[in-house]
Amino acid sequence: MKTFPAVVEKCPDTGLYVGYVPGLPGAHTQAETLDELQKNLREVIEMLLEDGEPSFETEFIGTQMVIVN
Repeated sequence: MKTFPAVVEKCPDTGLYVGYVPGLPGAHTQAETLDELQKNLREVIEMLLEDGEPSFETEFIGTQMVIVN
């Protein structure tokens, strides 16, 4: 079992949730609900893993809150 970080956003134009795994090409999807997005992300990652161990283009570190006056 492996764990992958995913970034989740909501598109204001479509109302869809958009998710992607930072640094993993092709690991992105969208859905109407968060549960559906989780399922879709799992399926995309599983498909990418069928080709072998993924090669990340970048390393996910985290998020930061930036305060602007």
